[in-house]
Amino acid sequence: MKKDIHPQYRDVVFQDISTDFAFLTRSTITAKDTIKWTDGKEYPLVKVEVSSQSHPFYTGKQKIVDTAGRVDRFRRKYGLS
Repeated sequence: MKKDIHPQYRDVVFQDISTDFAFLTRSTITAKDTIKWTDGKEYPLVKVEVSSQSHPFYTGKQKIVDTAGRVDRFRRKYGLS
C-alpha cells in the first residue's frame, strides 16, 4: 500500500441540527467545527439535516402512497383491464 494517499480515519461527531441529536462515530470527513463530547475530549463536528431521530421513516411519520389503488381507478375509469 502506498503511504500518505489515504484520508485520515478518526472519531467524528455528527449532529442533527433539527433535533439536536448527536452521535460519535468514525469517519474520513473533514470538518471545520469542533465539539466537546461527554468524555471531555474535543472532536470534529459535522452538522447534518436528517438523522434517524428526524427522518420520517424512523420516526413513524412517513406517509405511504397508495399507487396500486391509483392504477386500478385509472383502469376502471378508462375501461382498461
